[in-house]
Amino acid sequence: MKRTTILVLAAAAAAFGLALAVSLLVTRSDTAPPLADAARTVLPGLSAATGEPVLPALATLRPAAGSVVQAPGPFDGRFVLDNLTFDGRRVAATVRITSDVSGLLELEALAGFYDAKGTLLGTGRYVRPDPARQGHAEPTAPAPGGAGAGEAHRVTIDVPAALRGRAVSAAIGVPVLVNE
Repeated sequence: MKRTTILVLAAAAAAFGLALAVSLLVTRSDTAPPLADAARTVLPGLSAATGEPVLPALATLRPAAGSVVQAPGPFDGRFVLDNLTFDGRRVAATVRITSDVSGLLELEALAGFYDAKGTLLGTGRYVRPDPARQGHAEPTAPAPGGAGAGEAHRVTIDVPAALRGRAVSAAIGVPVLVNE
């Protein structure tokens, strides 16, 4: 290699190094804003959700004594609720995912418990345990329709102690369903 070429390459490398050092010194800040202030989104007219997700239909349903019915919810098009049972102590159902998406991340079911007149006495909630937090993956058997389609999750919700003996029917629905 010619001596001139080597000198040009060395000068270019030195100039690059000097430019990098100057840019790091100029842009360094010891007073960076707090992380909480870094990204803030405001959507006028919308307020943040508070409390637990609900199913408004629970207040209007009137299931017959000894029965259990499905309470309509926002995700009904993404699952089938079957094998509904109520024995006076607990309500249970199988949530079978039908949507053509990947694996299930979150699932919550909400049950309403009713007296003999069909009056809502109170509610109970099921929150699917997070398999990642328990140190293992939940086994699934996806159907050909998609990565998450066909997953089945058995949901059981106990009648709250204060309602035992008075609750004679139930309704159950899904207010939270999150896929990857």
